Order: sequence, then structure tokens, then C-alpha cells
Amino acid sequence: MRPTPLTGPAGPGEGATLAEHHRMFVDGEWIEAADGGAFAVSDPATGEVIAEVADGGPSETVRAVEAAHRAFPGWAAMTARERAPILHRIQSLMEAHREDLARLVTRENGKPLEEARREISFALGYFGWFAEEARRAYGDLVPSPAREKRLWVLRQPLGVVAAITPWNFPATMVTRKIAPALAAGCTVVLKPASATPLTALLLARLATSAGLPKGVFNVVTGARSAPIGNALVEHPLVAKLAFTGSTDVGKALTAAAARTLKRVSLELGGNAPFVVFDDADLDAAVEGAVAMKFLRVGGQSCICANRIFVQASIAAAFVPRFIDAVRALGVGPGTQPGVVVGPLINDGSRRKVDELVRDAVAAGARVAVGGHALGDGPLARGHFYAPTVLLDARDDMRVCQEEIFGPVAPVLTFQTEAELVERANATPFGLAAYVYTRDLGRATRVAEALEYGLVGLNDAAGYTHEVPFGGFKESGLGREGGREGLDEYFETKSVVVGLPPAR
Repeated sequence: MRPTPLTGPAGPGEGATLAEHHRMFVDGEWIEAADGGAFAVSDPATGEVIAEVADGGPSETVRAVEAAHRAFPGWAAMTARERAPILHRIQSLMEAHREDLARLVTRENGKPLEEARREISFALGYFGWFAEEARRAYGDLVPSPAREKRLWVLRQPLGVVAAITPWNFPATMVTRKIAPALAAGCTVVLKPASATPLTALLLARLATSAGLPKGVFNVVTGARSAPIGNALVEHPLVAKLAFTGSTDVGKALTAAAARTLKRVSLELGGNAPFVVFDDADLDAAVEGAVAMKFLRVGGQSCICANRIFVQASIAAAFVPRFIDAVRALGVGPGTQPGVVVGPLINDGSRRKVDELVRDAVAAGARVAVGGHALGDGPLARGHFYAPTVLLDARDDMRVCQEEIFGPVAPVLTFQTEAELVERANATPFGLAAYVYTRDLGRATRVAEALEYGLVGLNDAAGYTHEVPFGGFKESGLGREGGREGLDEYFETKSVVVGLPPAR
């Protein structure tokens, strides 16, 4: 599909430079905040203000919910086959504007440009997957226990969906929620992270160009998440909340949603173990550990490796290779050639990462590489932290108990398979885990024993569109992706039909 010209005064990409003002998108229109307020969006690599965005709150949120509610009957009445071409056109437009979207992600999020390109390519795939999967949202004809009755089971769209997304994947976190919701026949009000709203606004522009009816997809932007989040979970017309973010915020939203018994799906924090057994392919394990610790938004991902477990008998072989690979990583602004690790999202995140490193060192850990903020030359104005490896880490250190969300890898050793499983599971989180071994029996046993929603065996690529993704324990509720991801947006209705007697 040829790129659609993005012209006009309303949103990102519409003939405006990044430093200009952007409105939110409600009921098919680009609107200002009711009080005229705006907030700044900054490049985390340079500190430069790249945009001003309308600063909405509860009144704009209510307006968006009411618009989505009005649009719901018409959108839900369409068949999955009728909705599918629109979703495919959104996918095609994202592909046509892949470079624009990727550069926007790099500017507002900081991740390296090539990583941003991969994110866009992955994010757009959710529209194609769910457009087709919705055509296979089967009901049932249930055998009746009575001759004069027939039993039908229908799956129908829930209604208005509130989606709240984080800053670390500005495109993927949006499409992973809105694509199944739209495919199922729901309408959506999206609150993107205040650090990265521009990608979501451009996606709204592309969705409109693809023919999505007004009110079906709305984007409310605001510097403060709580007033908008509260308005969404308290509104009686919102049928479901889909949230990705911290466990603490997820718990608070769930408690609030319980007052109106809203359906809730949550993807929350993680504490992923990355396990290297003594029979692993060490080259593959080093490559996988580096990729899953440092090359996903510089460690700012819920599924990033948080603890590196190495069987003691091979630690002397694995650890030096791992350190050398980490030392070679290029750090800097995402548009610079050779950079694979960008900045942290803000200075607060950088301070937290440094605090965890200092706490670990005080408790006996050793810094093998990194261990400090970076602020010289072209890095002086950004929120950069050196890729770090900590040796002699222990399970009771904060760096092994808390989600690091930064480029720091604590290395721990273990002796036996049973010990590893017990220690890896000793956390309230259960989102992702990674295991490297060439023993099929061990791989099977450990994958089944680990209490995590995603287990990568000799694989550090993460999830795909076709499989469900979500967490055990305090890492979340529900699933995204796969056919299970579509199920999250349906109600199940049983219909009992009494047949008249034969004449």
C-alpha cells in the first residue's frame, strides 16, 4: 500500500514538526484539553523537548468513553469478515510508515533505531493476526438433554475497553491491546504513557486513514495517569480494563475496577531468571543472555533477564565470555551508528538502577564491568547507564529481589537442577524465564517446573503473535496474543431455545 500523506494540523506526522503542539484524539476529532493545558515530551537521549501534547484529565476521558459507547453498537454489529479489511489496512499503513514510526519511537523512548524498526514490524503484525483469528471465534451447539430444546453458546464483544499502556514499547503495547479488542468488535479508549504519547497518536491517525469509524478508537493523553485511570475504571460504561505496568499500580487498578466488576487483564512486573546449565551451547547462551538482558530497551522490559543463573561447573567458562560481550556493547543516542543500548527513560530510573548496584556492592557483590552512570561527551544530557555485570550476587540482594529495569546483570551460581528450580521460583513474580540446555529431559522437566507464563528454551527472542503471553502469580492476570488474547474481549452467552411441538 502506498504511504498515505499525513497532512493537516491535528496530530503527529500531519505536517507538523516534533517540536509542535499535538492534540488528543476523541470521537474522530483532534481536540485540546478542556483547560487548554499541555505537557512536554522529551528525548531521553538529549533532554530536548520534542513535543507538547494536550494535557487531558477526567472530563476528556468521560467524553472519550461516551464516544466509544455510541460507536460500539455499529462496530459490534459488523461481522469479523467486515472488520478484517480495516485492520489489514491499518497494518499496511503501519508498514508503509514503518520508518516514520520507528524514528518517532526512538525520539520519545530512546531505544536504538534498528530496535525501534523491529518493534514496529512486530507491533503491526497484531492487526493481521487478530483480523484473521476473529473469523475463527467459534461458538457451540451443545447437545441438549431434552428433545424439545436446543442449546447455543455465543461469543459477543464486551463493549468499551479501557487500555493503559507503558512507555517501554510505545507501539507494541498499544497494538497488542487494541488489535484484539477491535477485531472482537469492542471499541477502545487508550491512555498511552505520558513519556511516549506521540506513537499512539500517530497510530490513531493511521487507523483513521484506514477507515476505522469515528469513536471506535480514542486516545486520551495526560501528564498524570491517576486522574485518567481513575475515570476509566470508575465509569460504568467501561466493560474492561487492559493494563500493562507495575504490579503496585495493577493491584490498585484491580481494586478500583472491582467496584463495578469490570473485566481486567494485567501484564505486570517480572523477575526473569536466565539459566545456563553445564551442557548448554555457551556461545548461544552468551548471545541469548546479552540479548535478553541488554538489547530490549536497555533492560527496561518486564521480560528482560533479571537474574543470570550459571551452573557452577561452567561459571569459569561462561562468565568471562559474558563480560567481554557486555563490554563491547555500544551505548549512546539511538540514531548513532553502532549503538545497541540507549538511555534509560528518565533520571529517576537511572538513579534507581544505580542505587540497586550500590546496594549490591555494599552487600558483597563485585562489579566486573560498568557499574556507573555515563555522562561524558554526547551522553552528557541523556539518562545513560553503563551496561553492568555484577559477580558474587546473592538471592537476598535487592538487585535480585526487585525488577531492575535497566542494563544490570547480577550473576549467581547453582549446583543442581532441583536447587535452581527452587531458587528461580522464589519470587512473587512469574512472567518470563529462559533456560539453556541440550538435555531434552532436563529441558522438559525445568520448563514444566518453572512458575512463569513464558519459558524460552534455548531461545531469547521472547513471545510471538501466535502464542498467549501473560504472567503467573503477581505478574498479572489474563493473556495477550494467541487465540487466548482474543478471548479476553468476548462475553459468553448461552441461549436455550424451546421448540414448539410438531404439528
